[in-house]
Amino acid sequence: MNHVPAERRWWLAAVAFFCLVGLALRLRGIHAPLLDHPGWRQGDTAAIARNFATLNYNIFFPQTEYNGPAPNYVELELQIVPFLAATLYKLFGIHEVFGRLIAIGFGVATIALVGTFARWLFASTAAGIAALAVYAILPGSVYYARTFQPDVAMVFFLSAALYAFARWIVDDDGRSRGWAAAVWALLAIAFLAKQVALLALLPAVVLVLARFGVRGLGARPLVPLVLALSVIPLALYEPYVAAHAEWHWASGIMQLHILPQLRAGLTSGHGFVLKALDFARAVRMLGTTMLGPVGLALLVVGFVVPLRSRADALLYGWLAAGVLYAYVVVTAERVDYYLAPLLPLAALIGGGLIARAWERVGTEPVPSGVEGGNARLIAVAVLALAWLGTAYLDRRMVRPYYAWSRAVYRDATALNRTLDPDALIVMGHYDPSVMYYIGRKGWMEDPLLWTPLDEQSAIRKGARYFVSIEDRRLRHNLELCAWMQRFPLLDPAARWPVYRTDPALVAPSAERDWQAFRRAERAGAGRTWLDAHVDACKLG
Repeated sequence: MNHVPAERRWWLAAVAFFCLVGLALRLRGIHAPLLDHPGWRQGDTAAIARNFATLNYNIFFPQTEYNGPAPNYVELELQIVPFLAATLYKLFGIHEVFGRLIAIGFGVATIALVGTFARWLFASTAAGIAALAVYAILPGSVYYARTFQPDVAMVFFLSAALYAFARWIVDDDGRSRGWAAAVWALLAIAFLAKQVALLALLPAVVLVLARFGVRGLGARPLVPLVLALSVIPLALYEPYVAAHAEWHWASGIMQLHILPQLRAGLTSGHGFVLKALDFARAVRMLGTTMLGPVGLALLVVGFVVPLRSRADALLYGWLAAGVLYAYVVVTAERVDYYLAPLLPLAALIGGGLIARAWERVGTEPVPSGVEGGNARLIAVAVLALAWLGTAYLDRRMVRPYYAWSRAVYRDATALNRTLDPDALIVMGHYDPSVMYYIGRKGWMEDPLLWTPLDEQSAIRKGARYFVSIEDRRLRHNLELCAWMQRFPLLDPAARWPVYRTDPALVAPSAERDWQAFRRAERAGAGRTWLDAHVDACKLG
């Protein structure tokens, strides 16, 4: 180690230290059931991984647990994390902790990557160390890097792609074919990992134009070619998956939520105001559970105070892409982890800002009574205390996310042990994580909106249980509650009533009771009749 320059030794030690700290922070709750936040997304991801392992080990055929009997193929991004988990399932058995460990691996790798990016970007080891420290504790990077979902992989590949692209353009002048191949692969994987990574195209284009201008591109045909070709794998993947998918999530969200709200925001005063309010809420999410107040302050101040870097245009383009994405998408889909592409940017900017302040400590006159060396030690102590205080504050921001219901887990796993193997169910509640632990396929429905005709259709397709998780909503649905009484309960004392919807078990008096209810309903006395005759439908 003696022949290694002191600065490099400090750098390697800092990478090791902050990656270990980041790992320790991300290990919290690693063995918790996937009922913590966001349970619905983790439940889907875990179900896809389990179905890869048990039904169809093909990354191009992801399938969920619901929408009827298998297969339930779904239109989603390339399922990198679930497929890696499924591979481990095949080797070691199905244990959801593998999914968390894979996410943590990507999360910790991103710490080292962001620090390396900042060190090159600002030509400063101090900036790299500061970026390591910032990214290691950002609340969104800590919490979501231990959830079983694809976003952490997307953030890693997005950051790697922009780093490689910046190095290719700035250090290599956009000429090397080796760099071109690496940039193409990283961009293509990032786009496949989650389509939101497409926002990387804006900072890439801004950097290229700032560096070469439009005319300069003519002498560097590889640059526009790589950017164009990087989209091809996604353009081929999406229609292929959509062709056999039953659930069209990506296109459905775009058509049903994002585009209508964007049109309203651009074409009407009322829609514009609502969009502006939703954008303010998105910024608030960014400053709480994603960056935390300190991280947001570093991001804002870092762009207000001009920072000298090797790729200013990339940083400003990244910010513009993030703001545009937040306005178009996050205002419609109000989910904080959709803002994850801004996490690495905040750490880069924060690292540069802290490094600049650190450099000023070394150049400012030393106050009387303080030795020059002690000034730096005092600055280190202040930074360490500020970092620890920020880490504590950031943990408080996401503390509620770790909570999960032991009662829900107990009841769901009890049903998994009780219900007939391979039985189809209708679950009166919308939460894929609960469906995942019940361990059955079928339908997830709102019991207030589900109708007797819907239930009959499910039964004809093989549904043999109705799990009334939101039983009070079922009781408010007079028709469905009355109609369901033709079936026996699996356990009348259970917290979640489970109706055995086997046609062979229909009560002899079922049709007579149903017609009596219908007559009372037509007379406006449906609720009165139910309260008098059916205890299972009473609201009291």
